[in-house]
Amino acid sequence: MKKIKITLSLLLLISISSCDEFLSETPDNRTQIDTPEKITELLVNAYPKGSYMEFAETMSDNVFDSADPGLFEPNNTQNYNWEMNEAVDTDTQANYWDACYNAIAHANKALQAIEELGSPASLNPQKGEALLARAYAHFMLVTFWANRYNPATADTDLGIPYVTEPEDVLIKKYKRNSMAEVFLYLEQDIEEGLKYVTNEYKQPKFHFNVEAAKAFASRFYLIKGNWAKVVSLSDQLAANPDGKLRNYESYLAFDFNTRLRVYGEATEETNLLVTSAQSWYKRSFYQNRFQLTGARQDEIVGASTNLFNKNWLFDILSYNGQITVFVPKFDEYFKYTNPNAGIGNGFVSQVLISNNEFYLNRIEALVMQNNFAEANIELQYYLSTITEGFNPATDIVTNELVVDTYPVIQNEYTPFYNTSDEQKSYIKAIAQIRRVDFIHEGIRWFDIKRFNLEVRHEIYNNPTNILTKNDKRRALQIPLHASSNGVEKNPR
Repeated sequence: MKKIKITLSLLLLISISSCDEFLSETPDNRTQIDTPEKITELLVNAYPKGSYMEFAETMSDNVFDSADPGLFEPNNTQNYNWEMNEAVDTDTQANYWDACYNAIAHANKALQAIEELGSPASLNPQKGEALLARAYAHFMLVTFWANRYNPATADTDLGIPYVTEPEDVLIKKYKRNSMAEVFLYLEQDIEEGLKYVTNEYKQPKFHFNVEAAKAFASRFYLIKGNWAKVVSLSDQLAANPDGKLRNYESYLAFDFNTRLRVYGEATEETNLLVTSAQSWYKRSFYQNRFQLTGARQDEIVGASTNLFNKNWLFDILSYNGQITVFVPKFDEYFKYTNPNAGIGNGFVSQVLISNNEFYLNRIEALVMQNNFAEANIELQYYLSTITEGFNPATDIVTNELVVDTYPVIQNEYTPFYNTSDEQKSYIKAIAQIRRVDFIHEGIRWFDIKRFNLEVRHEIYNNPTNILTKNDKRRALQIPLHASSNGVEKNPR
């Protein structure tokens, strides 16, 4: 595909000299995005090419100190301590910040090109994809680099710069929008994008197709607290989405390499949006000191965490005995840049949005509407797909079972909205299922943020590091190259 020049000074991805060279060119010498085909090509790059999963997972309560001095990666240690990464390379916080704004730049350029072509109805599918891609990248940025959304304080809480236009100057200063502004822009882009998004792609799972768009919208509205919207978006899943959730049982028959590969494949029915991110994440499971450990795995994925007190329907594997363990989800494709020197980049297929998440979002929204009867039916179906030895005659979800298994602990789950004790128990149960199902994928950090959960990170021979409620470190510090260019830092 032809490389298209995009500038975005917020990233400082391109050197001053090359930016200056680009901006000094006459328009006739620049690549013109003036056909539907070029716009479609441009949108291939409107998705972040970096990965957030390593740093998001390491900041969560899914990881522990293996106390193995032979395992040491500086970024892993900084993430475990909720510090800003000093490095800016693959899998770092700054790398993902750049990847998101680079994706936004491509989406904005596509939207500008569509407008310059007169915004014909024939380009509505590209417009829908561009709007949703822009919203997704901004949503991920505000999730990591701002405090959690709270409508009571959103007008004054710092968000992130919401960029809606391509740059036309060499160095452009950006101010951070408030959380209220960011969420308003997100909702506008999502709602407008939903009008136009389509499934008409050669490979729809690598684009914002209709179901991926709805699932992403449900994630947004769950955080915003619009339960009716989440339920209406997910009506097609209903009570028994046969064949639409992940078939964990089928994975047990696969060999090790197939298990690594199949989880992130576009052919899996549950996978709605898949990307190939430049990442070394697969290697982290035998390189990182701070991760899921064999000694503590039962606290996260043991039978006691299952509502029916049964094992979860997947294997826990290890590269190094039982020091650190993992669920096989990530396979690496190594692309050589210099075969003779053995130099190249690793790429990992990662699931950004799935029916499994979409369905759990729906169940949580039903709970918040006090529709416990339907929530029980759907929760039981979900558990049937991920519980070893599930027995429909005896494994029945009831209000009593949920409340008894997940008793309320005061001041534990504290979203910005009010919840009854019964809702608290259900939220805790659903959060635990989400924690298990999306282990290693960073999704747990989203729940830690929105429910304001405390996280305790024990460190061998050192004091325990505690992320308290409303701890300022919950919002990642703005990357140095962005703050140096005028983006306001988060308070510390």
